[in-house]
Amino acid sequence: MPLISRIRPEQLYARRWQLLALTSVGAFMGPLDGSIVSVALPKMGRSLQLSFTASIWVQAVYLLVMAVLLIPLGRLADQRGRVHYYLAGIAIFTVGSLSSGLSMNAGWLIGSRALQGAGAALLVATSAAIVTAVFPPQERGRALGINVMAVYLGLSVGPPLGGFLTDHFGWRSIFFVNLPIGIAVAACGYLLLPRHERGDERAMRPDPLGAGLWGLTLVCLLVPLTFASQWGWTSPRTLGLLAVAAAGLAGFIVGERRARGPLVDLDLLFHNRLFAAANLAALLNYMALGAISLLTAVYLEVVQGRSAGLTGWLMLAQPAVMAALSPFSGRLSDRVGSRLLASGGMVIVAVGMLLLATMPTSSGLVRVMASLGVVGLGMAAFSAPNMSAIMGSVQKRQLGLASAFVGTMRVTGQALSVAVLGGIAASTLGPAGGRLLLRLGTPVPGQSHAAALAATYVLHHYARGYHDAMVTGAALALVGALASLTRGQHVPQPATGTPGPAGEGASSSS
Repeated sequence: MPLISRIRPEQLYARRWQLLALTSVGAFMGPLDGSIVSVALPKMGRSLQLSFTASIWVQAVYLLVMAVLLIPLGRLADQRGRVHYYLAGIAIFTVGSLSSGLSMNAGWLIGSRALQGAGAALLVATSAAIVTAVFPPQERGRALGINVMAVYLGLSVGPPLGGFLTDHFGWRSIFFVNLPIGIAVAACGYLLLPRHERGDERAMRPDPLGAGLWGLTLVCLLVPLTFASQWGWTSPRTLGLLAVAAAGLAGFIVGERRARGPLVDLDLLFHNRLFAAANLAALLNYMALGAISLLTAVYLEVVQGRSAGLTGWLMLAQPAVMAALSPFSGRLSDRVGSRLLASGGMVIVAVGMLLLATMPTSSGLVRVMASLGVVGLGMAAFSAPNMSAIMGSVQKRQLGLASAFVGTMRVTGQALSVAVLGGIAASTLGPAGGRLLLRLGTPVPGQSHAAALAATYVLHHYARGYHDAMVTGAALALVGALASLTRGQHVPQPATGTPGPAGEGASSSS
């Protein structure tokens, strides 16, 4: 196969399906790792003596690093070439996976997860942008639907694979499974993708001050939300960091309005109603459901006493439905637009979360899988149409920024979900219960009376906190549905025949 670097742009367009396949494998890796970790966290917590809140941080740091880096890296990729950044992301993610698997203590593991998050940020910032750049508007929804399907396939494979590996080979094996995938993608990318890619010379370098303020805002927001159940919501640490986050956000907005090369083109938010509404909907959507897999895995393994392997198969219901239906919703959005599909999907997500909230502690397998399947149906209706609308609302030179921006909304929403909904689930436990939760199972014969009472108390209160967290998530999903409706009616751009500007109106307000 001749190297793409030796062929003309129209030939690159002709190989767009090969590019889609390669970038979709990269899109598969990040969610695979996230869903595997959710199932393994209870055993990981016992092995490293983590409290419930600290174990949540293993997941939160991955999302936090992604959220901080996505937009700056997306801007750099626009300027210097997205392909190099994509391949660098594969390499960094693979190294982070190896380091995570070799971790000997909690600090090592959390640092390795941060490295994985940096690699995943590179992948998310470039994957959808590469796909959008080589597909014409009339095929974009279908292509992005396949790309989204790869994300959900990673989510689908993760729970059962993670449960099997954790039960049979220990939690470290869940990270080593990424190594052959990363090596294979890097090798194929070296052969298939262009070696010498020219970036967009019109794209400016991201503002370093803006990048710093953006990172400061997210860190000072997510850290106290994650640990507030331990520190207390009115403690000086919690209130102080939240105040710094508010000041950082204000400084970011003021600075971006004045910067010559702003990190974020705020005109996209203030003057492009489709872009702004679709991104707000994405943020609220992922705030609603980002913690479902983590909190439900703990519920099934710790409260109901199920094995990691069985939990993995039960958790498969949500991403399997998402993976199966996302390409169809993407193709449908090419014909009817994104507004009703995305908004209706968020209503369905809310219904699924209410089903989870009302699930009794003795619920059977069918009830668990059906509730998760309803959430998956809603996500399938939302994701591909919403992504297609966002990527179609900007000019071609802004594709990396748009891809990184929606990725930032997704991972920021997920991180906020883990922090807020995780905090709600932990709030009923108290500090002592939070330390004990992952070290307990259901009461077993031979336990002392005091130990059995302690276990019953902690598990009962986590079940109550889980209910409250799911109700809160359902409310967020309904607010997101209302935000999604404000985008107006989006009509896909007519066929052009060749890949040109990706925008369906850079300043669309339809």
